[in-house]
Order: sequence, then C-alpha cells, then structure tokens
Amino acid sequence: MPTWDDVVAIGLTLPGVEESTSYRTPALKVAGKGFARLRTEAEGGLVLMCDLGEKAALLATGHPAFFTTPHYDGYGAILVDLDRMDREQLAELVESAWRLKAPAKLRAAHDAD
Repeated sequence: MPTWDDVVAIGLTLPGVEESTSYRTPALKVAGKGFARLRTEAEGGLVLMCDLGEKAALLATGHPAFFTTPHYDGYGAILVDLDRMDREQLAELVESAWRLKAPAKLRAAHDAD
C-alpha cells in the first residue's frame, strides 16, 4: 500500500514539481498550482485533481479506493484511499493530475523524454 512518501516520490519524477502545503496539509504543486494534497488524518485520503469525466469514470468502477464527499461533488478532484490503492495505478493518477496543472512547456519536455 502506498504512502504519502510514495506520492511525493512519484511526483518528483515529473518536471517542475515541488513539495508544498495546501490547506495546512502536505501538497505537490507545479508552477504554483496544486495537483495532489494529503487530507488531514481525520478526513483521510489523498486529493488528486482530475476532470469531471475522469472522476465519474473512476467512481463508476466501484473500486474501493475511490470516493468523494459532498464538499468535492461537482469539483474536479477525486479522493483516494491510499490503503486500497496499488502503486502503479497511483503513478498513473498522479501523472494525470500533474498534466492538468502543468504548463504546456513542461508537459512537452516530459513527453519528449
């Protein structure tokens, strides 16, 4: 089961990523824009940015790692229970979240590698 440290390790392989905070919790940002955030222990889960179509598709899979709350309804972010997520799928989701926020120049540089 992955941890926040795994999320950070995955994120730091992507261009322009920096560790930061958001809402007083650990976060990853690219070009000053957050794309991943660890929720408080009481809230639980990881927030990953995504478009609404991807969010709906992830929730529709019924996979127990994906959830939302009323606060995130209608918002482009999926909540992920890291205890129920495998690292490979997490890496895909982190990169997808990064792509939503990364400037075109960084995306192009990453794709060229």
